[in-house]
Amino acid sequence: MTPDRLEVGRVVKAHGVQGQVVVELVTDRLERVAPGASLATSEGRPLVVRSSGPAPATGRHPRFLVRFEGVDGREGAEALGGALLTASPILDPEALWVHELVGATVRDRSGASLGRVVALEANPASDLLVLDGGALVPLRFLVEHRPGELVVDLPAGLLELYQGEPR
Repeated sequence: MTPDRLEVGRVVKAHGVQGQVVVELVTDRLERVAPGASLATSEGRPLVVRSSGPAPATGRHPRFLVRFEGVDGREGAEALGGALLTASPILDPEALWVHELVGATVRDRSGASLGRVVALEANPASDLLVLDGGALVPLRFLVEHRPGELVVDLPAGLLELYQGEPR
């Protein structure tokens, strides 16, 4: 994804015969499936949410039954099966987004580089920054964020504990 379009979920499958689909979100921003919300498939097909409601979740991510404008009947819904859904970023100066983390250089308080973020790994206690050298840095230790740079305040020995350990 590019910073102008972010992945927000995917269409899991068609539901019923009236054009509803099951959407699994990969975001905690539920306004992404609110009536009137603008989404698009990764191929660029625009979609506007007509209606939505919670669906039983079977995994980590919340699921919703969604009807999109112009998608009628089972056949139309099935055509969306598996589609990756994207949306424009939400402008929220208080939020820190995954696309701002991946690629950033991580430094300790003294300014020493610890590596570059290659991924974010979900973890119940604190999401983990996965660094290019294999180290894992709990996001809870992030103390400062500037474009392209993250500053962390790690307890002594923490980085060595996570470095090189099999995940």
